[in-house]
Amino acid sequence: MNGRRFDALVVGSGPAGSVAATVLARGGARVALVDKARFPRDKACGDLVGPRGVQLLADLGIPVPGAIPVGDMLVVGPTARRVRLPCFPGRTYPGHALALPRTVFDAALHVAAVAAGAEAFVGRAADPLWGDAGLEGFSLSSGVELRADVVIGADGASSRVAAAADLVDARQVLWGFAVRAYVDERVELPHIVIWEPSPRRAFPGYGWLFPGPDGRANLGLGLGTLSTRTGAAVAARNLPAFVGTLREIGVLGATTPTPTLGGWLKLGMVGTNPASGRVLLAGDAAGLVNPLQGEGISQALRTGYAAAQAVLAGPARAAVRYRAHLATTYAPYHSATAPLHRALLRRPRVVSGVGRFLTAPAIGSALAPGWSIYWNDLLDGANPGLPRAVAATAAHAGRLITACGRARRWFALVLDANSEAEDFGSTPYHQGSEEEWAGRAPSSP
Repeated sequence: MNGRRFDALVVGSGPAGSVAATVLARGGARVALVDKARFPRDKACGDLVGPRGVQLLADLGIPVPGAIPVGDMLVVGPTARRVRLPCFPGRTYPGHALALPRTVFDAALHVAAVAAGAEAFVGRAADPLWGDAGLEGFSLSSGVELRADVVIGADGASSRVAAAADLVDARQVLWGFAVRAYVDERVELPHIVIWEPSPRRAFPGYGWLFPGPDGRANLGLGLGTLSTRTGAAVAARNLPAFVGTLREIGVLGATTPTPTLGGWLKLGMVGTNPASGRVLLAGDAAGLVNPLQGEGISQALRTGYAAAQAVLAGPARAAVRYRAHLATTYAPYHSATAPLHRALLRRPRVVSGVGRFLTAPAIGSALAPGWSIYWNDLLDGANPGLPRAVAATAAHAGRLITACGRARRWFALVLDANSEAEDFGSTPYHQGSEEEWAGRAPSSP
């Protein structure tokens, strides 16, 4: 075996992994960045980077050539009524998202990580390697053995790192599956569609039609499957009917969607311990996907950044710092919306009713500004005003309703125990200064 040792091993070079590797390498760490595929490669995704992710990319100085700005969003209800959700700039994020195919976006992030000094490896994380501190690396399918002081799992919903480190409680995880295709049509605004395959029984998820560069749109259908990984075929089977509905309501022409690609999602954080010992999970691997609308790229970018900062501040307590960070930034939202997601999935008629109510004349337009902030988890950093007040009221109500629930107890147990709040700094990336990261010589083959 060809063995190598690094300061940090990052498994997965999607948005979370590439940002983590970039920040670590810029901070002086020796970083191995592993992905099972060569870039460019495709991913099933809506291809939208939310405002918080856009801001982080700007802070890090990572260019995303070819991306187009996306602002307001249209929500289409079961009766085909539409509500426009405005996209407001906040104090800590811009008033727009970005649209760019994952094939291009992920390749750009991977290039940035390598340019920062991370060493890239291609291969699957096959067999875990153990040391005195627990999991310390993997033997790759290519035959290379990689060990490190810290392992960051950024390898998606079905994370090999999470499984090897025994960080997942399968009974509590909220799974989702999405199928995505492209159409050669220009779409001005992103659409979220609350769809009813049968009368007054909403699909257990939602559909979308998003704009993209070069006049090509991204469409797809995603569903939740609770704690089981069955039913993925439901999304693919229903996609043609959903496309038919888009044509009927006049938001899509006669072009044929192609190609189709599917993938699993892990929603709402619940069921996955994001850090233990010297293993940290970021992005989809930690279940950091919005349970209400499926956004995951911004969370991936920001948790990759946060995980790297926690490591650069000192590997010995990186997990404690990282859990404390997630407890204050993501847990308040996910601990309320994950149980809401679980409850609604079991009640498709209720989902239908909620969709009809939120898109009803007058009601939808009145609630839309606050709905936009809360639904997209943009309350923290939102500018003062009525929309923020409405979003804050929704957040408070969600916390009260779920205060005694199983999900809230899980978050308190996993994230709060033995955690300590620490300042992650205000610079785009934290320059590690602890002695254990200083003066390291390059690793030898």
